[in-house]
Amino acid sequence: MRKVTSNIDEVKSRILSLKGKEIEMKYNKGRKKFDTINGTIQDVYPSVFTVIINQNGQVQTFSYFDVLCGNVIIL
Repeated sequence: MRKVTSNIDEVKSRILSLKGKEIEMKYNKGRKKFDTINGTIQDVYPSVFTVIINQNGQVQTFSYFDVLCGNVIIL
């Protein structure tokens, strides 16, 4: 999913197609530091989606806008 998308609807449909699948993603922790996690997309909501992180079982929430802006990168 490294293709550059031009609108939020494309991001939402791609995330929805990955629901329930295991993914690897990088997210911006601030100050140009990225962290890589492995997880499974659990739920898809109108403005956010949740990921269960495989390492510790925690649930993390991300917005579609973060994916659109490049703060979250699904590998």
